[in-house]
Amino acid sequence: MPSRSTVPLLAAVAFTVLAWASAFVAIRAVGADLSPGPFALGRLLVGTAVLAVLLVLARTPWVAPTGREWALLAVCGVGWFGVYNVALNAAERHLDAGTTAMLVNVGPILIAVLAGLWLGEGFPRWLVTGLAVAFGGVLLIGLATRGAGTDVVGVLLCLAAAATYAVGVVAQKPVLRRLPPLQVTAVACAVGALCCLPWAAALVTELGAAPAGSVAGLVYLGVVPTALAFSTWAYALARTDAGRLGVTTYLVPPLVVLMGWLLLGEVPPALAVLGGAVCLAGVALSRRRERVRTPA
Repeated sequence: MPSRSTVPLLAAVAFTVLAWASAFVAIRAVGADLSPGPFALGRLLVGTAVLAVLLVLARTPWVAPTGREWALLAVCGVGWFGVYNVALNAAERHLDAGTTAMLVNVGPILIAVLAGLWLGEGFPRWLVTGLAVAFGGVLLIGLATRGAGTDVVGVLLCLAAAATYAVGVVAQKPVLRRLPPLQVTAVACAVGALCCLPWAAALVTELGAAPAGSVAGLVYLGVVPTALAFSTWAYALARTDAGRLGVTTYLVPPLVVLMGWLLLGEVPPALAVLGGAVCLAGVALSRRRERVRTPA
């Protein structure tokens, strides 16, 4: 049983994973009416507005970032919030939601490698084992869905999203040692929105022609997977290793496959279900700690 001190952390991770899984399905549904750049801008503007309200309600004291912290916030905002969202939106015009989620989830491997090299987190045996097992599960899901119309452009866009996701997480981790998680998330989201401002005119035009359901989907993506889920992610990242936390996002692909089945009518093959189970096993292994041997 988890201790009381770990319950908020586990709840934050669970909410983040569920919200991010739902985002892949929502993007697939809304992306037909909004092009990648304007779509990203709209989502980030909604997210920034909600985060500003949360900052006021939480009465979080502003901690002035140092020059190095501003640079890391810029890397996180431009990469993870800006480039990532545009690349992901574009990828889902070429690939289905489940395949996109599986390809983007090479990100945790990049996070673990970058965190081990740059943040000094090292490569614990169980983390490496969990990475290998979970990635094997992702490959099984990929084999199960290999006939889903995968093309080179979509794959490259997914890999670009995965790379900016990994760099953003590793840039975010050092900043969270001193700055409040909610402040870090709000600033990074605002930076991402600023990067997407060149699509402002296109956003106004496309929103005027989009159906109400797509507009509602855009608002949902800005509020839940962006403002709320990125905040709970930052909360969790401030309290655990980047590599170990990154592995938990291997739960996203099987959840996306399940949501796609329920909401989009896509029935997952049996091999995809097996892959999801292997992903869960890998996450469980990655959370194990090394035993500390005491002298007899």
